[in-house]
Amino acid sequence: MHSTDGYKRLGSKSLAICCLLLHLFLFPQPTVSQTQSSPRYLHNADNNNDRLQQILKGSGAVSGVTQLNWPQPPKQAIPDVKTELAKLNSTYLYQNAWPANNVKLGAVTAVSFDKAGNVVIFHRVDRVWGQTTFDNKNQYQEKYRGPIGKSTILALEPATGKVQYDWGKNFFYMPHGLTVDPEDNVWVTDVAMHQVFKFPPRGGDGKPLLTLGEVFQPGTGRKFCKPTSVAVLDNGDFFVADGYCNARILKYSPTGELILSWGQNSFSGVSYDVAPQNYFAIPHALTLVPELQLLCAADRENGRVQCFSSHNGTFHSQYHNQLIGDRLFSMAYTPAAGGQLVIVNGPTAELGIHPEHYNEVHGFVLSMRSKQLISKFGPNNLEFQNPHDVAVTTDGNEIYVAELNPMRIHKFVHRSLAKPMSLSATKDSSSSAISRAEGKEQTPLQTTHHPSGKAILVASLMLLFAGSTFALALIFARRRKRGNQAMSSAPPSDLVYRKLTASTQSCLPFGARSRRHAWEKSEGFKLGGLLDRDRNGFEKLDQQASDEEQEATTPASAQFA
Repeated sequence: MHSTDGYKRLGSKSLAICCLLLHLFLFPQPTVSQTQSSPRYLHNADNNNDRLQQILKGSGAVSGVTQLNWPQPPKQAIPDVKTELAKLNSTYLYQNAWPANNVKLGAVTAVSFDKAGNVVIFHRVDRVWGQTTFDNKNQYQEKYRGPIGKSTILALEPATGKVQYDWGKNFFYMPHGLTVDPEDNVWVTDVAMHQVFKFPPRGGDGKPLLTLGEVFQPGTGRKFCKPTSVAVLDNGDFFVADGYCNARILKYSPTGELILSWGQNSFSGVSYDVAPQNYFAIPHALTLVPELQLLCAADRENGRVQCFSSHNGTFHSQYHNQLIGDRLFSMAYTPAAGGQLVIVNGPTAELGIHPEHYNEVHGFVLSMRSKQLISKFGPNNLEFQNPHDVAVTTDGNEIYVAELNPMRIHKFVHRSLAKPMSLSATKDSSSSAISRAEGKEQTPLQTTHHPSGKAILVASLMLLFAGSTFALALIFARRRKRGNQAMSSAPPSDLVYRKLTASTQSCLPFGARSRRHAWEKSEGFKLGGLLDRDRNGFEKLDQQASDEEQEATTPASAQFA
């Protein structure tokens, strides 16, 4: 009896277990947190490292990543990005003739200003960061090529774009960030060398005053792994964004002693609607906000700007806008209009995984007060292709954008200060910009002269003057003909009167021939009378004619000889 009941209970339990297993098999539970949005890059980043590095241009940011699972705030309504971008005004005008045509550049990675106001740029000359430039351990694979043999740092005159000075030969391998500090020292980062350098003004003798990191040795702690940018305070303290692999910011004393560091890597192959504070997916650029004592970082793959206290690194605020998108490469601060951030975004990294995410690559002006976009800008109001860095003057009147491809530095001037362009210059610049938008490689253009509006106005006035002069010549010739005819047909008494007055001809201001009287008879104008009243060929010019007549008989074309 007991054995029978035991078998029944055992059978019931077995049946329940079978039902439970069947339910789990038919209705599997999700393994990914619902707080995560759809993958923005690739699933299982560890198994797709090569593809991930291709997207990041060799960042190798996967190792050591903390898998995050934080709650998300309520999602905002997604705007019609294309429509909203079209509504933004363009407050800056593109200067297509800048810099000078003889400036040859490689991929331009950084831009800053020296104390003289020159535009200082960092470029890679003939080096390109490709898929095989680094291995999976972030080791540079092209050391055999040696350092770049040509000048990598150029200073351009802001008005003309002519090179004022250059340096940086035979030192760098893969330039990235450049900053000129208040003392005119130049701070640069090289992602191939994994180092940060401080040089004296204008490069000095080419030897750095300070070097941080170990050459060609990526790492953590005192080492860097592809550092990206530097920002320097007035007291000499400086910050380093370290960068592609470590995703952290470090603060140093003027002598290079570490003061503090913060930041964690949030690049895990999955995008979140709002990443948490102090997490970075490639801190790509740094800028200072002196009035608020803030250091701001471009959190590239999170598409936002994070700002921290420049004193202790405490989080202060962040700035993000859906019109900018998921990638934000650089920003610069200007105190103009109460404080603004000038931002450049980048092309989407999704490579067609989510084509519904509309993206346009522009420069943007964002108000730090309202956190709203004020305007956008681009070459001839078109898009950039691969902008990498941006700089803005203190007064906010000029903006400079460094671009990797096409390899160039762009200049924009605030609309209130920009000079109008001639029609021909506008047409040429528009066709050039369209070619860039289609991905065509641009060859250096020869300098050509295009007539300005003033030149056209002067030429028109000269032609009008020439026509008026010729008309006056015809009128005087006609009067002269009529006067001669009147003299030949005058009565004797009138002839005597003319002889009496002939002796005083030299005293008259214009000569007697130029005078007309009411009693002189006139005939209609005849072309033959203008050439020769006897039609026997041209007569010699009367040497007694007045200055007025000589000017009237001068060919109009002589005035333009």
